Amino acid sequence: VQLQASGGGVVQAGGSLRLSCTTGRTFRGYYMGWFRQAPGKEREIVAVIGWTNIGSVSRTYYADSVKGRFTISRDNAKNTAYLQMNSLKPEDTAMYYCAADMTFSSTGVKTDDREYDSWGQGTLVTVSS
Repeated sequence: VQLQASGGGVVQAGGSLRLSCTTGRTFRGYYMGWFRQAPGKEREIVAVIGWTNIGSVSRTYYADSVKGRFTISRDNAKNTAYLQMNSLKPEDTAMYYCAADMTFSSTGVKTDDREYDSWGQGTLVTVSS
């Protein structure tokens, strides 16, 4: 599936941004994730959200570094996943990538980037101090 990520930009420390990731087709059944890669560093998980049927709550997982500041969500009617980022810090500066995969996960989420077979082009987030 093709993914289109958007919403990055330049923001001062303490500010907020909301990233969006659209699949352009049916969202049903896809596990979604946000990962980031800072210059000179390896790609790391930010937050992921699972897939459930209507009426259930999708499981989520957050990296310790973003817990309490970032929120991942999904709007299945709009085929879009979001990453609301609040209280941004300079260390959040990175290229943010969204990822998707349909393979069933018994844990309800996918935390390993190798589990995702579709990736967006990335959106750059820069947090100034």
